[in-house]
Amino acid sequence: MLNHNQLRQGTRVDIDDAPWIIVSAQFVKPGKGQAFTKIRIKNLVDGRVIDRTFKSGETVNKADVVDKEMQYLYNDGKFWHFMEPATCEQVALSESQIDEVRNYLKEQETYLVTQWKGQAISVMPPQFMVLLVSQCEPGIKGDTVSGATKPATLESGVVVKVPLFVNEGDRIKVDTRTGEYVERAKS
Repeated sequence: MLNHNQLRQGTRVDIDDAPWIIVSAQFVKPGKGQAFTKIRIKNLVDGRVIDRTFKSGETVNKADVVDKEMQYLYNDGKFWHFMEPATCEQVALSESQIDEVRNYLKEQETYLVTQWKGQAISVMPPQFMVLLVSQCEPGIKGDTVSGATKPATLESGVVVKVPLFVNEGDRIKVDTRTGEYVERAKS
């Protein structure tokens, strides 16, 4: 059981018999009246996003979900298949379930697959991923008008802004939460 002041971003809660993740939380203590917490939550099963308010004294249960590290195997055109390396247990996720992480799916990479009532419901990529730059324009020395960055297409298809010194064929580290360039990866 979580009190209203324990609701934080990233916490997974059980509301209306469904697992939700808190996208944002704002604790409010007005001058008059009781304190409350406004949260924006996303349903882990169907992806709906709603707002809820919890007053002082109200509680909510933690979601009964299990996270497993699983390896991404392949896409058969309809489902994306993941496997737990230790047991070879496989699960398949639909397009709507992987939509937010599609740009970071890479075969043989390990992801965190969330399961609820024995069913896989969502996938979370690692916080940082090393990806190959598959296409980018060569940087022009002295061109700092554009903020000294240029767009680069990575092997997964995602486009990120990179510094001018990054070239096609380089491997770069990307923050999957923000989709931003972090650094050039060492070989």
